[in-house]
Amino acid sequence: MIDETARQIRDMRTHSSSSVAITAAGALLGLVEREYPSLEEFTRDVERNSTQLRQANPSHASLQNTQHRIVDILRDADPSDVQAAKDTLENAVEDTVASIQGAQRRAAVQAVELLTDGDVVLTHDYSTTVLAALEEASDRELSLSVYVTEARPRYMGRRMARHVAGIEHMDATLIVDSAAGHFLSGCDRVLVGMTSIAGDILYNRVGTFGLAACANQRNVPFTVVGAATKVIDGEFVFENDFRSAVEVMREPTEAFHISNPAYDATPLDLVDSVVTDDGRFHPG
Repeated sequence: MIDETARQIRDMRTHSSSSVAITAAGALLGLVEREYPSLEEFTRDVERNSTQLRQANPSHASLQNTQHRIVDILRDADPSDVQAAKDTLENAVEDTVASIQGAQRRAAVQAVELLTDGDVVLTHDYSTTVLAALEEASDRELSLSVYVTEARPRYMGRRMARHVAGIEHMDATLIVDSAAGHFLSGCDRVLVGMTSIAGDILYNRVGTFGLAACANQRNVPFTVVGAATKVIDGEFVFENDFRSAVEVMREPTEAFHISNPAYDATPLDLVDSVVTDDGRFHPG
């Protein structure tokens, strides 16, 4: 179960960093069903599997933080036996998942304060927190026009567009990534999710940097929304993921190389505002 979840995380079949964190947390519950001869072996197995899940994607800050949180709760509880440890693990996972979902909701509510009825919004890739913000806007009966980039090469924007189209009061349009600059001049705001923020850099799905630079040139506010657990205050080394060339071009070729990075690094001075469950702030 955990091996499969780790593979899913490496293959990015869970499409947002919040979803990755929730999926990884839930995977640890599989350990509750196993038999352990001692408390020490159970605790060691939890720590080993948590490390495996974290190593599946070192660059997802929420994955790192939530896995550390679950293990720390288990250690600090100092359970007396295996069953008590299993109960502690179950409660820790449940509380962690609720915390992630609650943070998403609170960040979404904060983000909606920046939107007004009739706004034209452009978003990139697939973000569950951005979706939550659009759903909150709908609940407030705000009508929005939303441009969604395809997010090549995995086309996760197509999934995003389908979800946006299903939200009342939302008018969704899917566009190719390279057309973002064409449509930005008619937009009121760019709203994207985040993989992590460390120091003065936003790490997010590849294409975010170019979109932010273009929005800055067009004087369109660029807003990033996500849980506060994705903002790293301490030391953090981002490791980019270079995906298979087959995602870009199915036909094999030896005539040239194909490079397929999953993420890029956007300087925060191109970002107008960062919105988390802890509130809003303006970088710089």
